[in-house]
Amino acid sequence: MEINIQRKVLEANETQADRNRKYFSERKVFVLNMMSSPGSGKTETLSITIKRLMPHIRVGIIVGDICTRNDADRLGATGAPVVQINTDQFGGDCHLAAHLIDRAAREMDLDSLDLLIVENIGNLVCPAEFDIGENAKAVVLSVTEGEDKPLKYPLMFQVADVALLNKIDLLPYLDVDLNLAVDNIQKVHPKIPVFKISAKTQEGFEGWIGWLKGCVNG
Repeated sequence: MEINIQRKVLEANETQADRNRKYFSERKVFVLNMMSSPGSGKTETLSITIKRLMPHIRVGIIVGDICTRNDADRLGATGAPVVQINTDQFGGDCHLAAHLIDRAAREMDLDSLDLLIVENIGNLVCPAEFDIGENAKAVVLSVTEGEDKPLKYPLMFQVADVALLNKIDLLPYLDVDLNLAVDNIQKVHPKIPVFKISAKTQEGFEGWIGWLKGCVNG
């Protein structure tokens, strides 16, 4: 019975995700689903990314969290329009579903945007299972999380179109093999682009920004 319920939930989500995708396509907005575990540095990475893209690429943001609008306030400081989704009213879901994205997107003027970034709730499991109607998925992994996370949570890296290895400025202080982390990501998803970055020093952002610009302008 639980399997049947889960199947119905996913089928309903996929139907709404297809509607979202059509809605975004009609407005010529590229949608990026940004995922990670909590504490990966995803919000700071997005803040830097948005500042580098604007004003040449018009960016809007949907932020998902169980509680608070801390990240939305930080990202709103970039000047980009932000809509907050809190899932505590829905039982504290650890992912954003397609119907929530539909509701939030309709609060934004999509005709004035080129790129809509969804900062998903921090979790390496649930967000990977739910299509929200995005054009691409990105996953941020901090080197402080260890090299084995892609092997322990393979679906997240299998569905992602690009991976960011963040906090490389901390490598001198960690017992972490950066090459092994990249190898493990590409073991579960061969040929996925992996960008090694530091949101603190902004090292490595050129490749990531170039990849994203290519998606939006392509």
